[in-house]
Amino acid sequence: MTDFSAKPTLTGELVILRPLDEVDYDALRAAMDDPEVAKLTGSHHDIPEERAREWLRTRKDQDDRLDLAIVDKATGETVGEAVLNDWDPDNSSCNFRIMIGPAGQGRGLGTEATQLIVGHGIEALGLHRISLGVYAFNPRAQRAYEKAGFVVEGVCRDALRWDGEWVDEVVMSVLATDWLQSKA
Repeated sequence: MTDFSAKPTLTGELVILRPLDEVDYDALRAAMDDPEVAKLTGSHHDIPEERAREWLRTRKDQDDRLDLAIVDKATGETVGEAVLNDWDPDNSSCNFRIMIGPAGQGRGLGTEATQLIVGHGIEALGLHRISLGVYAFNPRAQRAYEKAGFVVEGVCRDALRWDGEWVDEVVMSVLATDWLQSKA
């Protein structure tokens, strides 16, 4: 198993995943400023611009995570990000998260981006398990994850408080054995 220091560009039919950088700030800020995106990602806090720009500048230097911009091939615009993080090298596992702004929603971009980064994690990096959490009020994302091979493992009850209501988090994962069998 290697680390995450190599930052690939992954190309699909609909999207290109490329290393995230400061040039993506405006697109990602616009996405996060969308109230629906903030809700679906459970984002309560606004990050100051300079701190966010610095964070983006340093993504390519990280060897324990992979942060990729999701670029819509049809427009050439950044519409979101796909991330492998919380790497556990001893257990060949990590977490996955994705965020897609309104400009990239409803056209299969998230599904393809998920499949590309999961395939890279399992096939190129040798990961055994990739996990994620999705809030119960986001069934569209859960369906996209299932299309990419993720299986529901359980529920973290009342994991998020949103607008005064408690929301469950559905825990999902994909194992290398399942992924490779589905591709055979």
